[in-house]
Amino acid sequence: MAGITFFNEEIEFNLKGKQALKDWISLVIGSEGKKKGDISFIFCDDAYLSEINVQYLKHHTLTDIITFDYTADNKGKISGDIFISIERVKENAESLKIPFVNELHRVIIHGVLHLLGYKDKNKVDKALMRQKEDICLSLQNKK
Repeated sequence: MAGITFFNEEIEFNLKGKQALKDWISLVIGSEGKKKGDISFIFCDDAYLSEINVQYLKHHTLTDIITFDYTADNKGKISGDIFISIERVKENAESLKIPFVNELHRVIIHGVLHLLGYKDKNKVDKALMRQKEDICLSLQNKK
């Protein structure tokens, strides 16, 4: 059975509203005409995510999210692992002067959008990604 799951890795973090988040993520996936497969969100700290970044992507930079897309192996269903640094999300929220939960939801849906095929490596793609994030965040209040 396909599903969305949430895990903590080497941190204590209590994600609130898990079912509402699952419903919202499913709504976003459906709005793109895709089917939901298995999607795991793994919440961790900077050190854990940095280790993954170096080991698998050979990047030596801090990031708030890394998405591993398994969609191609999953018969057309959106599937993957999304690692999110709670430390980085908190710092970003503080520097942007927005609530932590708002930034967390943006990062969560950013990972889902990567699984849906959206990229963010150049200026045009980044602008489209931000636009899609905003649209998805507005859907969150309409489910």
